Amino acid sequence: MAQPDAAAQPDTAAAQPDAAAQPDTAAAQPDAAAHPNTAPAQPNTAPAHISTAAAADALVRLGLPANTASAAFRPVIPGAHASGPAMPITHLGSVDVLLETIAEAQPGAIMVVDNGGRHDEACVGDLLTLEAKLAGLAGIVIWGCHRDTAQLVDIGLPVFSLGAYPRGPIRIPPAGPAMRTAIIDGIPVQHDDWVIADDDGILFVPAASAAAVRESAASIIQTEQAQSQRMLDGASLRDQIGFADYLAERAANPTYSLRDHLKARGGAVET
Repeated sequence: MAQPDAAAQPDTAAAQPDAAAQPDTAAAQPDAAAHPNTAPAQPNTAPAHISTAAAADALVRLGLPANTASAAFRPVIPGAHASGPAMPITHLGSVDVLLETIAEAQPGAIMVVDNGGRHDEACVGDLLTLEAKLAGLAGIVIWGCHRDTAQLVDIGLPVFSLGAYPRGPIRIPPAGPAMRTAIIDGIPVQHDDWVIADDDGILFVPAASAAAVRESAASIIQTEQAQSQRMLDGASLRDQIGFADYLAERAANPTYSLRDHLKARGGAVET
């Protein structure tokens, strides 16, 4: 009887603060993006791809041979661009060597087909091109002709050749293993040489020099893009490269060349 009734005890649970009412400490933390010491992400200024023109200038700048294929090469699709390690082969009349190469090629490779510069047959058509695309190849270069042009355009894989010809090979190929070499317009192409092809032509860069050429070409592209933007902003190319200074120096020293001047100033009109 002397014990207090349980119902009369104070409701301690009710006296506890509601968890929902506690301050939201997570919300109170500063946003990392707003922290003054957080550096903003830097834009990627690397070019999307290296053009043959920039690569050719890089070869000159580095003192390397310019292994440039014949100007007779044309892309099946205007505006196409392809670059990657070479998978060279010699076509002797049968497509088996092409299928073998596609089966063995790594994704991103360029199949380089030496068909002797022939204009009397087409050694690559729609089925082989589609097979190459589905296998992950980045393009096909043919020292010879292609066919099925409309279908090749639809397939979309970059193909470069000497032109179109409707008839396929009718030669009887010699027996023997596939030849995994190619000589394109007199240029020996080795496995894993860097191939770069676009509307301006085709270059073959030895594998050992590829990284240096890509780095130099990217620098050239970035310099030219910056010069172009300054031209659009009102600064003429002549002003940017100090052309008046060059003319004055040349008048005093007839052996002084524009290349000498640009080398000193860092311009990219010519190499």
